[in-house]
This record gives sequence, C-alpha cells and structure tokens, in this order.
Amino acid sequence: MSSVKLKKGRDKSFNRKHPWIFSGAIDSIKDINTNGETVEIFSGDGKFLGYGSYSLHSQISVRVLSFNPEDQIDKDFIQKKIETAAQFRTQIINLETTNAYRVINAESDSLPGLVVDKYGDFLVCQFLSAGAEFWKKETIEILLNIFNPTGIFERSDVEVREKEGLQQFKGILYGKDPEELIEIIENGNKFFVDINLGHKTGFYLDQRDNRKLLETFSSESEILNCFSYTGGFSVYAIKAGASKVVNLDSSLEALSLAETNLTLNGIASSKYENVQDDVFKYLRKLRDTNKQFDVIILDPPKFAESVSQIEKASRGYKDINLLALKLLKKNGVLFTFSCSGHIVPELFNKIIADAATDAGREVHILKYLTQSPDHAMLTSFPEGLYLKGLVCKVN
Repeated sequence: MSSVKLKKGRDKSFNRKHPWIFSGAIDSIKDINTNGETVEIFSGDGKFLGYGSYSLHSQISVRVLSFNPEDQIDKDFIQKKIETAAQFRTQIINLETTNAYRVINAESDSLPGLVVDKYGDFLVCQFLSAGAEFWKKETIEILLNIFNPTGIFERSDVEVREKEGLQQFKGILYGKDPEELIEIIENGNKFFVDINLGHKTGFYLDQRDNRKLLETFSSESEILNCFSYTGGFSVYAIKAGASKVVNLDSSLEALSLAETNLTLNGIASSKYENVQDDVFKYLRKLRDTNKQFDVIILDPPKFAESVSQIEKASRGYKDINLLALKLLKKNGVLFTFSCSGHIVPELFNKIIADAATDAGREVHILKYLTQSPDHAMLTSFPEGLYLKGLVCKVN
C-alpha cells in the first residue's frame, strides 16, 4: 500500500490526534500516484501509526482518516463515520422546529475536507480536500442511503480547492435541480435559502443559537443589523418584539431576499428598513448625525484569509466595533463576531477592549459566543473553532 514516513521526532502532533500532517514533517513517500489516495502513515522509527489521504499539491500533505492501525479504509469505514455524524445531529437539533443544519463538519467529524449541510429535503456538499474528492462517489451513495434526499447539490466553488490541485465546481450531483429558493425552518422561523448563489452553502447555519439568543435583548429595542445578509438576525429580533430593525448590507440581492424572509414570517414593512451601503461608511454617517440604537449586530465576512492579513483585519474589526460602540445608547448591547479563523479569541477580545477604550465607553462582556453545536470542534483540532462572538453591554 502507498505510504508516508515521518521525520524522526515529527509524530508529536499525530500522537495528540491532530488530523493534519504538513509536508515539512514527511521524510519520504512510497508508491503514491493518485491525488487523495489513502496512505499508511509510519513514524520516523518505522512504527505503523494509521491512515490518511495524501494530497499531491497541498502543504497539508496528509489529512488523517484514522489513528487506529487496525482500521480498514473503505466504503464501510466512510459510512460508519457519516452515520455517527448524522446520529449526533439528531441528539442536538430539535427536528420538530428546525430542518436545516450541518450534518458533517469535516475534520471535526473525522471526515477531513467534507462538509454536508441539510436544507429541508436537499443536501449541499463541499468536497474541499483531495481525500474528500477521492471518496466522492462513495460519499454520495452513502448520503442517498441515509437521507433519501430530493437532491444533492455541490458547492465546491471555493479557492481552497485549487490548493488541493482540484478545480472549483458547482452543480447538481443527484436528483432534480433545486428551486431558486428553498424554504427551511429554524427554531420555528421560516427562511428562503439560495443554495446555488448564497454565501457558503446558502445560509449561515453556524449562527442559529446566536440568533436565538438575540431574542433576549430584542423587546422594544431599536436594532441595527450590520452585514445583515438575508435577514436572519432581523427575523428573530422583530418576532421577539423589536420596535424597528435597520438591515445594512452592501448587496442589493441579499437585502431583497431579507425582505422576502421578513414577509414570509408575517412581518410588516413598518418594522424594518433596508439600507444598501458600505458598512464602514454608513456607520460614520450615523455617527455624524448622532443616531443611536439599543442593539447593534456586527457579523462581517471573513477579514483575514491568511496569516499575512491578520494586522489589516484587526484594524478593520477595531474600526467597525469602535464606531458601533459610539452608536449605542446607555445600557445598549453589542453582538459582535469574527469568522476569521486566523483571528484567535484572545486577539478578538483585545480588539474589542481597545475599541472600547478609544470609543470612551465602559463595556462589560456579558457572554462569549461561538458556532452552533452542529459545527462542534474536536479538542485535538483547534482550527475547527473559527466563529468568535461577544455580547457586550455599554454602561
């Protein structure tokens, strides 16, 4: 069988059950011909350690499939992993009030590079690594057997594929083409999702619990929802009694779908206002007019795609949070997030603290937030924690 041998002393990460082996840790390879094929992993002294998928192109040369040398990597192995992941979701998701959630969360479900989200009767997949692509045919067959979906749609239209020597791809894998908008239910709220053109796989499923938490602070509140996308936070807020919500986004298409979602939930147009503008610029306009809100939500897109962008991203996060803190009324509440994996929680906390100081506001952190539990991370894979959030109160 194809194999990789690690350099002596470079198996510490493996022994801690971290699923990535970088090219610099590899001493030699043997009989590897196919991108993504399964390889045996040996330590520097020749000990058989486990199995992984080998990438011919990525700096992450091996993504570990099993730390157990007694396993056999085949379709049955993949099926057991998927079944385990699916069963876990039935334990943590209230399927009576929610039918959209993450089924498989890549490395954190011991299926490196594979993401599967469920939107009602449709599944949306991302095959993000060479190994996930290698097992694609078998994975689709297993998903059909377990979920019997109306269709399976692939959203592997992401740049990370190119680092794996794979072309970007988007399209139907099984069943009929999806409707332009798929209706889902989340905590009893209704949303239309565009799985073909929407962000990520169509909807920010990782914010489910945080949207629910917003209800606690929404009653009779005037709320500014920045980077509002298709209005997820806004629907929860207004249904929980918010007096008015301003949706702020640079995308007219997103705001249009937000309006559709608000109407879908029986919300009158008098309860919200849609503003198409650059968030940074519009927050400055509001500051200059002394406008203030009871609650502000900052859920921006990823600012740091790589380590080299951390400094620039930090300035961006500080800028919008400083402006938001100035726009909050006394005892106002800020929901602020970063989905940049390279911005670690400690750095994000410091950014918010610095913003509070420069804004001249006394700020208490009421709660630390993260992604919903269907996006759970392994303790051995800290990279799986990407969404950081804080609920802050201005005194």
